[in-house]
Amino acid sequence: MASQLFSAELTAEGHLVDSGIMAAIMDCIIKNQGQYEISEFVMGRTNQDISRAKFKVFSPNPLDLEKICESLHTLGCQGVTEDDATLKTAEKDWVVPDDFYSTTNHQTEVKIGGKWIGVQNQRMDAVLVCRKENESWSAFCCKLRNVRANDLVVCGYKGIRIKPEFKERDREDFAFMDSEVSSERRVRVAVGKVARILLEKKRNGEKIGVTAGPVVIHTGGAEYLSKLIKERFIDFILAGNALAVHDIEQSLFHTSLGIDVDSGEPVEDGHRNHMRAINAIFRQGSIKNAVNAKILSQGIFYECVQNNVPFVLAGSIRDDGPLPEVITDMNQAQAAYFEKIQGCSMMLILSTMLHGIGVGNMLPGRVKTICVDINPAVVTKLADRGSHQTIGIVTDVGTFLSALYAELKHLTA
Repeated sequence: MASQLFSAELTAEGHLVDSGIMAAIMDCIIKNQGQYEISEFVMGRTNQDISRAKFKVFSPNPLDLEKICESLHTLGCQGVTEDDATLKTAEKDWVVPDDFYSTTNHQTEVKIGGKWIGVQNQRMDAVLVCRKENESWSAFCCKLRNVRANDLVVCGYKGIRIKPEFKERDREDFAFMDSEVSSERRVRVAVGKVARILLEKKRNGEKIGVTAGPVVIHTGGAEYLSKLIKERFIDFILAGNALAVHDIEQSLFHTSLGIDVDSGEPVEDGHRNHMRAINAIFRQGSIKNAVNAKILSQGIFYECVQNNVPFVLAGSIRDDGPLPEVITDMNQAQAAYFEKIQGCSMMLILSTMLHGIGVGNMLPGRVKTICVDINPAVVTKLADRGSHQTIGIVTDVGTFLSALYAELKHLTA
């Protein structure tokens, strides 16, 4: 067979069996009309040990073989004899060679001068830029807009290896949450698991973030998110203008979008309350000034200021105001989000598809990501867009936050 076909010898290592990577490798080869022959397979003896495989891929067409090898690269496969990465010069600012390598959120390394170099600032949908200083090479993920003329850009896929994260056992425990709006019992089970994971990470000194939309306010979740911030379960908040505006509206006027938060009835002239909230903050100059002046005395952002929990607010075209803290330049907002998530170990994405997908694209695959939304389609979109580590919980976000806070208090008691 080998004499009639073009072939390539590849290797793979990691949690190949329990994470389904080996099955995905075989499926990829067959789907692309290739054939394979496994010459070596060493399976890890425990659930912590990695497995190793060496195999050949065959195809009657060299271009098809190249396509298969490139697809297998995204699963962590690489050539048995791997050459250095191909570096090409960026012709001008923002412009890279056509065959640039597009990054994933998996841990990545680049081979330069015969040595593998870890990539910094791992994120998806970026390019790899390499630099040499004092005979030492470095490689990092770089957004296209940050590429400068003469930067050395990694091209093709050879000389690059990625290490897919293994499929964590607790992901299976959440699988039943994804398919439909969950029953009350199922929500309690999922909340209990999230609470235990969050508490374990906090006890280990790890960083927990929240990305939230205004539905948190409309569903009555602000009270519980405020308590989570006050009691230091949360280390930072990422959001848009709307979350802050409606949080402040509720704090000042007891309404959300002009609806009384207790009775659910419209309030006379309530439609203008969110504008009054914006005006009150502008009068003080900032949210922090409003807290210091005792104009703002409760709510999510009151607790952020009082407990020195940082937040970043990114603007959009539909914003009213926006509030003074809102970053209206999208490039600057992206950079501020990315800076804040450095070192993050767990991210709760609460009823915000826009900001949730944006943050998901910035997170390395190793970050535990929990997406909560009443719409089943939303909780699958992150995974569809490459954030494979996302666990979806389909439920009302206000109910989720109330139950999460209660469970954390129970566990810490």
